[in-house]
Formats: sequence, structure tokens, C-alpha cells
Amino acid sequence: MNKPVVLKFGTGILTTDASGLQLNRAQFNRLASEIAAIVDSGQPVVVISSAAVAAGVAALGLGERPSSLTAKQACAAVGQSQLMRAYEESFAAHNLTAAQLLLTHGDIDSRQRRANADNTLRELLAYPRVVPVINENDSVAVEELRFGDNDRLGAEVANLCGAALYLILTRTDGLQAGGRRVPVATDIDEARRHVTGDKGLHSTGGMGSKLDAVAFARDAGIETWILDGLRPGQIAAALAGGDVGTRFPLPA
Repeated sequence: MNKPVVLKFGTGILTTDASGLQLNRAQFNRLASEIAAIVDSGQPVVVISSAAVAAGVAALGLGERPSSLTAKQACAAVGQSQLMRAYEESFAAHNLTAAQLLLTHGDIDSRQRRANADNTLRELLAYPRVVPVINENDSVAVEELRFGDNDRLGAEVANLCGAALYLILTRTDGLQAGGRRVPVATDIDEARRHVTGDKGLHSTGGMGSKLDAVAFARDAGIETWILDGLRPGQIAAALAGGDVGTRFPLPA
């Protein structure tokens, strides 16, 4: 079996522009089509997906993302099923099956639980048209709700499954420096100088957490890209080594 590609979808690319609180079904359909093209080529795909909290905010009729941790966890508990339904419906058009995995950092840090997660993931990837969709277990865990918007979790999963590439899809066209895209970044410390701290209203990460994830993935020997998830064709272009987003090659 070929090494999988791990795709991380942030909240900002899965929700509507107007409110950030509604799942954008057109986006799910487009991303499913792009995932299907990869699977059809014979390469497995693992999706790391945020947006459960945003989906829960909408489902509960709240006007904005709550500030308290327990309220966010409640939103995640409601929104996770909404999120998976969106994947299931968009995947079905391409004869793909979504498999939900909810993980915490503790699942990966613990030797026994890491082995369990690894075995489950490998078993799922043995089925050619099954796409694992992984989110942090936000209803009980707190790390991503507070800090990372799944960026680090995606890097940990990429390491766990020995990914060929880790692609982080967000609302920005890669790393920006002086208003211009940085095509290739080899020095993470230098890249951090360009971080402004900006992030979407309903996101918890930002470019800083993405660079932390990049550093973790590169240390694990996995090349990483940060891509514009709102622009069609970015995934295929990155897989082909094209000039899109920001590529973080492995050290020579």
C-alpha cells in the first residue's frame, strides 16, 4: 500500500464566509471530488477535520462561538455528528466511505493507546475507498479547543501513519511575507518572523500553530505544505510538486 496523504481542513475553509457558523456544503462537495481523484490514483487519504464546534454553534442556534470551555465542548458534541454527515453525503457521490476517528493527544502519547489507534488506522486504510476523518475528541479533550485547531494533531497523525505528505489547508495562500506568498520555506525560525497572529473568527490556530505543526512533521521526516483551501486544485498541484502555497521541504 502506498503511503497516505494527510489533509488537514481548518474551520475557515469548511464554513460559510458570511457567518463562519454554517458548514459550507459546496466546499465539502469540491473537497470530496479532489479526495476521490487521489484515491482513484491509488493513494490513500486521511483527513484531519476541524469545524465541529462551528457546526454545533449553528445547530444550537447560538449567535456566536461561546467563550467558555464547557460550552465549546457542548457545541462540539452536537456539531460532530453534523460534520460527519456532511462528509458522508459528499463522499457518497464518489463511492467513498467516511470513517470517524476521535483522538486526543493522550491517545498518541500513550504507548498502548497509540498502538490501538495505529492498528485501527492501518485496518481502515486497507480498504481502498475508506477515508478516515479524524478530529480531536473535543467533547472531552481541551488542547485543540484552546490552542491548535487540529494543526498539531494532524502532524501527529501524519507521523503515526507514516504519511507521504502533510497538507494543511487554510484560508490564506501559504505563508505570507510583506503581502506576498513565500513559495518555499526551509528555515522555520525565519518563517516565524512573518507570523502576524491573525486568525479566523471561529478558528483557534493561526499561522503560529501551523508552523509548530510543520516543525513537528519535518522532524518526523514528512514534507509539509500550507495551502489555500478555498482555491480549487491546490491539493493536486501540491502532489505534483507545483508552485502553490508554501512548501516546507525536508532538510537536505
